Amino acid sequence: MTSETKFKETEIGMIPEDWELLTVDDIKSKEKKSVISGPFGSNISKKYFVESGIPVIRGNNLTTDMKRFVEEGFVFVTPEKADELNTWALRNDIVFTAAGTLGQVGIIENNSKFEKYIISNKQLRLRVNEKKVCPLYAFYWFSSPEMTKRIVNYNTGSTIPLINLSVLKKLPIVVPSLKIQDSIVYILDSLDQKIELNYQMSKTLEQIAQTLFKHWFIDFEFPDENGNPYKSSGGRMVDSELGGIPEGWKVKSFSEVIDVNPTRRLSKGKLATKVSMADLNTWQSWIDSWQEEEYKSGPKFKNGDTLFARITPSLENGKTAFVSFLNEGETAFGSTEFIVFGPKAIVSGTYIYCLSRSEYVRETAINSMTGTSGRQRVPNDCFDQLLICVPAGEIVKKFDSIITPLFEKIESNSKEYINLGKIRDSLLPKLMSGKIRVEC
Repeated sequence: MTSETKFKETEIGMIPEDWELLTVDDIKSKEKKSVISGPFGSNISKKYFVESGIPVIRGNNLTTDMKRFVEEGFVFVTPEKADELNTWALRNDIVFTAAGTLGQVGIIENNSKFEKYIISNKQLRLRVNEKKVCPLYAFYWFSSPEMTKRIVNYNTGSTIPLINLSVLKKLPIVVPSLKIQDSIVYILDSLDQKIELNYQMSKTLEQIAQTLFKHWFIDFEFPDENGNPYKSSGGRMVDSELGGIPEGWKVKSFSEVIDVNPTRRLSKGKLATKVSMADLNTWQSWIDSWQEEEYKSGPKFKNGDTLFARITPSLENGKTAFVSFLNEGETAFGSTEFIVFGPKAIVSGTYIYCLSRSEYVRETAINSMTGTSGRQRVPNDCFDQLLICVPAGEIVKKFDSIITPLFEKIESNSKEYINLGKIRDSLLPKLMSGKIRVEC
């Protein structure tokens, strides 16, 4: 690498003399519909969703933190409806959020789950001319913190943040030769691959925890005194309000055995760690984003607690997290749209987290929501009426001894990929501006 080069002044700052400053309109593919907006909202409403078919890309599939694409939480339309909408997104296409959380950018990679997608009414899609720009280079450029700020500043909405096709087409992009683009992508992609490896390992560990929880506490196949699966080995079951449960287990209300919004000490005005709803990723247990803010209000929590989104659509989208990133003895606070679960009669934080992610607890909470459409919330007293099966203490203790090391590894992975992300984020603007030149 070398930083010795001649620079020229442009509207976005200094760039190497042999690089170009272009716009999206300059780098779009020559084919028709290379830059498109989503359909009208009425054409892609809930009534058109089906169990399987063509996946629809929505805001929950995009992020502002350079994750390339979130392949979870899709809704689907029929192939016939997708053809009618004709807002296709294919591999190597770049997708932007046009309404709502501006700055969200994603790229559909070559190994994506599906070959093709439809964008929703709140997205825009760009297909680049690959003779000019490498798609992954364009993704890194448009998802960089500097471009994210620029996109947010182009907001044309009043109540809801908006950008349109005209804004997208005018977005600037610095374009070096394809060889230099490939070299830049190689460096950034190498870091991202390690980040992704850690991420996937953590997802696998979490899946193992959820699978074991279901096997033991939903299917009642925890190990009996001989180490055999309890229910299928003839373990005695007794009747209860929830149906048959293992002998010795109890039925109690959720709030009787789990502390809902537990008391935590944090003085108003104190600078503290804050977790907002945007910091939680869908269907992910660990927290890898937070801020430092002065505490004014909001639920307080510490390591071992669970954050449970109470508002639609965050709850439906799986925003529930296990707190493990804080320093020892530290108390943090969060969005008022969180409900905090802490230990009480049940002292295992990992058990409480897995329980809160169970279909039974989630569906009960969702069905209890009150309020106007689009702003419905789970009332706190929902958990006073929610009956759960309370296992014998030694079974929970054994579960915790198995699962806690998995969550500790998840937290270790999270710290590592946060550091790798910081390295990537520090290199990205220097590489993209030519301040660090790469050998081709």
